[in-house]
Amino acid sequence: MKKLVIATGNPGKLREISQLLQPLDLQVLPQSDFAVPEAEEPHCTFIENALAKARHASRLTGLPALADDSGICVDTLGGAPGVYSAHYAGEPKSDARNNEKLLQALARHSNRHAHYYCVMVLVRHADDPQPIIAEGAWHGEILKVPRGDGGFGYDPLFLDPELNKTGAELPLEQKNRISHRGKALAALLKRLEDAPL
Repeated sequence: MKKLVIATGNPGKLREISQLLQPLDLQVLPQSDFAVPEAEEPHCTFIENALAKARHASRLTGLPALADDSGICVDTLGGAPGVYSAHYAGEPKSDARNNEKLLQALARHSNRHAHYYCVMVLVRHADDPQPIIAEGAWHGEILKVPRGDGGFGYDPLFLDPELNKTGAELPLEQKNRISHRGKALAALLKRLEDAPL
């Protein structure tokens, strides 16, 4: 069975990605199993950060690696927090402080449209010249008060208007079908059919 390293230290992402990869004949391993430290994310685009993380994990493990870079982009804030979503309120990372800062930033705005965006990158080896790249988006709006106790990140504030539920109110299987990460991974798996590991 082929091994694939997931280049994240985020337990929420790891849980979602692992569940989505279950149908494949792969042994999915977190980078923490190899004591791989988190990669630097110095870039201003999701794709460059995802590629840097995948190459970093692959280089240190010698295995194929899958990384994502994702965040929430709020229309009225010019796409912020965007690639800085995880560190929006500074260090140390804190979902609660990030959510509070977002609510403060939107306090005087009526337009609360936002979308989650995700780029997935899979490299077969650290210097793979043809990484597999896929993306996905999940459109919704930011609530004024958090709802739900599932998910992670901005999920308690992110409302899917069609379902009238936040990301934090959805069961994981349902969230994985409609989320930015679920869509990106589905697109990546389709690409893998033509170019297997």
